[in-house]
Amino acid sequence: MRYFLLSLAAVMGLLPLISEAAEGLTVTKRQRVKVEGEHYRATEHVEIWNPTQTAIIVCDMWDAHHCLNAVRRETEMAPRLDAVLKSARKQGILVIHAPSSCMEPYQNHPGRKLAQAAPKAKNLPAQIDEWCRHIPEEDKGKYPIDQTDGGEDDDLEEHEIWHKQLAAKGRNPKSPWKSQVDLLSIEDKDAISDSGVEIWNLLESRGIKNVVLCGVHTNMCVLGRPFGLRQMAKNGKNVVLMRDMTDTMYNPAREPFVSHFAGTELIIQHIEKFVCPTITSVDFVGGQPFRYSHDRRNIVILIGDDEYKTEITLPEFAKNELEPLGFEVTIIHADAKDKNRFPGIVEALKKADVLLVSTRRRLPPKDQLDAIRAHVAAGKPIVGIRTASHAFCLRDETAQKAALASGLDAWPEFDAQVLGGHYTNHHGDGPKTAVALADGAKDHAILRGVNIDELKGNGSLYLVRPLASSTTPILIGSVPDKKPEPVAYTNLAGPKKARVFYTSFGHLEDFNNPQFRKLLVNGIFWTIEPPYSEEGRVLKVATK
Repeated sequence: MRYFLLSLAAVMGLLPLISEAAEGLTVTKRQRVKVEGEHYRATEHVEIWNPTQTAIIVCDMWDAHHCLNAVRRETEMAPRLDAVLKSARKQGILVIHAPSSCMEPYQNHPGRKLAQAAPKAKNLPAQIDEWCRHIPEEDKGKYPIDQTDGGEDDDLEEHEIWHKQLAAKGRNPKSPWKSQVDLLSIEDKDAISDSGVEIWNLLESRGIKNVVLCGVHTNMCVLGRPFGLRQMAKNGKNVVLMRDMTDTMYNPAREPFVSHFAGTELIIQHIEKFVCPTITSVDFVGGQPFRYSHDRRNIVILIGDDEYKTEITLPEFAKNELEPLGFEVTIIHADAKDKNRFPGIVEALKKADVLLVSTRRRLPPKDQLDAIRAHVAAGKPIVGIRTASHAFCLRDETAQKAALASGLDAWPEFDAQVLGGHYTNHHGDGPKTAVALADGAKDHAILRGVNIDELKGNGSLYLVRPLASSTTPILIGSVPDKKPEPVAYTNLAGPKKARVFYTSFGHLEDFNNPQFRKLLVNGIFWTIEPPYSEEGRVLKVATK
C-alpha cells in the first residue's frame, strides 16, 4: 500500500512533501554485539527519527588546542561537520554548540540565552553536572588505549614553536581555547552551552529523545563531559556518536602501539560495545564517510605461495589483526588456473596505501608487474614476508626468458631494489631460528609491544646478506654453527623513498605466535605512519 501511495503522490507532484513527512531522519546505527564463541560482531540497523525530537551536540570544537596535530585534524574535519549542521537545521534538528569553558564570548548570543532559559527538568539526573569517567557496562571489557600521557602526538620542535606562538598571542599554551572554531557556523536558533544541567533541561523541554554527539576528543570530552555519551546513555537518551566526525587524543607510542587513526577506531569500537551505537555523517549529507587525509589504512595483500600456506594464514591475519584496526583489506590471490596471474591487482593498487607481498617465483603479465612498479615509484609503502625476497623471478634463466617471450614479466631486482636484501638461498630445515636485537634497534617503533624472547622462526633461516646501505636491520636470526642473518629490516626504496618493511619470517607456524603477528602489524604501521620518538611525538626526520 505504501508503494502505491508514493507512486500516486509522484504522479501528482507531491512526492517530496509526503516523502519528507513519512521518512523523517533515517539513520544507520552500528553497534557491536557479543556472539557466543566469537568476538564482538558489528551489526547495523536502520531507525527513522522525528527531527523535532532530535538534537546534535558539537563537543569542544575549540579555536585552539595545546596539541598542534589535534588542531590540524579538527581544521580538516570542520568543513564537513559544518555541512552536517546546515543539513540538521534544515530538517528541524536542534544544534547545540558546546565549546567547554568558552561561554564568555557568547554571553549575549541568542543561542546562549536559549540554553539558559530552558525550564528546569523534573527528571534532572543526579550528577548531570559532573564528568562521567566510567559506566558499569564498560566493566565488561578492557579500555583499549593508553592515554595517560594526554595523547599528544606532535613533532617535538613543532610543539615547542606552537606553544611559543600561543603564548605570544596571550593564550595559556596548556589550555588556549577561548571560543568555538570559526569554521563552524552558529545561528541564532542554535543553542550554546557547556553545562550538563542546561543541556538536559533544553532537551527535556523540547521533548528531545535522540541525541547525536560529534566533535573532539572521543576518548576524553566526547565520552566524559556532563553532556557527553556516557551521561546521555546512562540517563536514557537514544544517543549515538557520529563516528566520522570525531578524533581522539592518542599517542601511537603508547599501548597498543597502533596508528593514531587506529587508536580512534579502537575507541569507537569500545563505545559501540559498551556505551552506545554510532552513525556517520552520510546520514545527514550523503556521499561517503569522512576520512582524514593522513588516515592510510587501505592494504592490498598479494598471495601467490605454494610453500608456506599464506593463502590460509594471511586472510586469517587480516580478519583477526587488521580489520579490527580499521584496515580496508583487499586480498588478491594468484589465479587458480594460471599461477602467474593476479586478477584485480591493477585496479586494487590504484587505491592502495600499502602492498603486502607474499609470492614465490611468479612472473605476472607486464601490466600487473608494472602496477607494482608504479606503486613503489609513487613512494607508496611495501611490506614483504618470507618468499617476497624472490617474488618475481625464476631460478632457471632459460625458463624465465621463455616466459618473458610469452608476454609475462620478471623483476629479479625486486629484492635488492625494493626490499633492500640479497637473497641467495637458505639454510636447511632443522632447529628453530633464535632471535636477537640488531645493533641500535632496541627502541625501534616496530618492536613496541613485541616480546622478542618469545619470538622464534619456524622456517629455515634465509641468507640475505649483504643488505643495501639504505636498510636498517631490526632483528637478527641465528641457528647453530651458522653465520647470523637479518630476519627483519626496513628500507627506503626508489627516488621517493617508499617505506619498506621485510621479514623472512612467515612460516605457517609463525602466524600462531602473537609476537610475530604483532611484529607484522607494527611493520605495516611503520610503513604508513611517521616515525615516533621515545617521548612519543612525531619526528620530522622520516628516514630510518
